[in-house]
Amino acid sequence: MVQKSASPPSDPSPRRRGRPRAFEPETALQRAMDVFWTEGFSAASLDEISVATGLNRPSLYGAFGDKRALYIQAYRRYRDEVRDAFAPLLAANAPLRDKLRRIFAAALDLYLTGDAGPRGCFTVLTASSDAVADPEIRAVVADAIKAMDRAFERMFSRAVEEGELPPGVEPRRLARMTTATFHTLSVRARARLPKAEIEPIIEDAVAMICGEK
Repeated sequence: MVQKSASPPSDPSPRRRGRPRAFEPETALQRAMDVFWTEGFSAASLDEISVATGLNRPSLYGAFGDKRALYIQAYRRYRDEVRDAFAPLLAANAPLRDKLRRIFAAALDLYLTGDAGPRGCFTVLTASSDAVADPEIRAVVADAIKAMDRAFERMFSRAVEEGELPPGVEPRRLARMTTATFHTLSVRARARLPKAEIEPIIEDAVAMICGEK
């Protein structure tokens, strides 16, 4: 009698589908944010985002929704990170002139980051592209810009109270000018202008806001 060969043992471990076992939403969102910040919404492909996050399309959809929903979440993460990073600079106990220089310099350093070259400001990138046609994205961007205005307005109001600025100045107008300076730093950084050509704008803005020293 011929003995039949034993069939190979089956693999007891079930096949995993969808998200990897070590899936971390915050890490994936951070990596998606980096792609969107560099490429923008339209140019960033789902394949790029999948590679960056390590998630396939079904997993991305399951975790964050569609591409637009993921973009909005990524942008909000950027906005929160920037707010938290600049809060200590805004609250620092330092002369207004020095404080402004540090804030502008930190912003320029941020805008010059990027593996493929300077990325500028995610807010400016979004405002000049995807916010144009999408009301929800436009509202999120507008809220971020107004929040910047309010933060600088509070800083300048304190400077008036402490005598660093003359009583007749309008903190709200200075705040909008400061936010606008952030935006021009971003545009020039993303346009790959040399840092040495952008930095004088910081000194000009500080002199205009605080007065010539």
